[in-house]
Amino acid sequence: MYEWIIIGGGIQGCTIATFLLRNKKVLPGRLCIIDPHEKPLSNWTRNTGLIDMKFLRSPFVHHLDADPFSLISFTKKKNLKDNEFYGQYKRPSLKIFNEHSHHLFQETALEQSWHQGYVNDIEKEKDHWHVHTLDGKSLAGRNIVLAVSVNDRLFIPEWGDSLHEESNQVFHIFDKTACIQELRPPIAVVGGGITSAHLVIKLAAMYPGGVTLIKRHPFRVFDFDSDPGWLGPKKQTAYREISDYEKRRDVIIGARNRGSLTAELFQKLKKLENEQKIKVVDGEVKSASKRDGGEITLKLEKQEVNVKSIVFATGFKAGRPGGGWLDKAIEKLDLPCAQCGYPIVSPTLEWCPHLYVTGSLAELEIGPIARNISGARQAAERIVHNI
Repeated sequence: MYEWIIIGGGIQGCTIATFLLRNKKVLPGRLCIIDPHEKPLSNWTRNTGLIDMKFLRSPFVHHLDADPFSLISFTKKKNLKDNEFYGQYKRPSLKIFNEHSHHLFQETALEQSWHQGYVNDIEKEKDHWHVHTLDGKSLAGRNIVLAVSVNDRLFIPEWGDSLHEESNQVFHIFDKTACIQELRPPIAVVGGGITSAHLVIKLAAMYPGGVTLIKRHPFRVFDFDSDPGWLGPKKQTAYREISDYEKRRDVIIGARNRGSLTAELFQKLKKLENEQKIKVVDGEVKSASKRDGGEITLKLEKQEVNVKSIVFATGFKAGRPGGGWLDKAIEKLDLPCAQCGYPIVSPTLEWCPHLYVTGSLAELEIGPIARNISGARQAAERIVHNI
């Protein structure tokens, strides 16, 4: 029997795993991380690579290790240059962040705990849990951490649904079959946030003059995706005093800088636009129609845009992650949820005894930063320090 079973091996799952191992709360052989992919951080590595992200949005103290200065120490030991960090907040390069994470997994022997599989049910026994996977296996553990994300719930606007189904030239950037090397210009990138910014910069180098960014709103420029005050007591203290979970949800929605990008990405886009390497169109697509020859006409409120390829950088669907198996567990175990469908948990992030949550499932307790690396760290600290 395992002491801890973590469902999800992305940023959230790997963070709680390393905190448990670093704090000697569990040995690698008594820890099990269940994830559909072959290796830790597979989705993260693939998605950030697809858009050619250079630097993270978060500062150098936000990573997967328990020691906040671990990443800086790692770079000093490797004698790396200062260009591995960007700006006043010392945001790490994706390269050094990934190298540090891989080094951390080796140091903690985390991959010994890896179990590839799809969870499709959890059951509670008297003093332990059974986690069932699609391949028919059942794993027993005393504690479970739900570290599932919404990353498999890609959002495509309604007008793009039929085009997406019919054409390999229309896809979400995080589709498993996405292949930007085979796009045919002119290309439309739909979306106004940081993902679309990275993507447009990458495509402009591949197809100069053949890329149009279509966004519903003017550029929203922010250093972070929520006010830094949410990282500590400045804003968290008042948030925790809110007893009404509908009001907490409203605060979360209001606090997030959705569809935003950093100042340096904004400047890069403006430079590309001035050099006529990209076009930028503000407006919402109302409809799309495909014509002979594969050309697609996108109709906006005041103009039309003709393209041959569309890449959606439109994020993920709203709603609680986990899917049907978690819906079933909620009903079977009578787990408390707020009106928005998300878990009501204790300050130690327990949904019920020995069932913990992190990531978006913990956001009604952690707040707007819950889905970020900083939120993963705070959730891990709460769980580990209260065992």
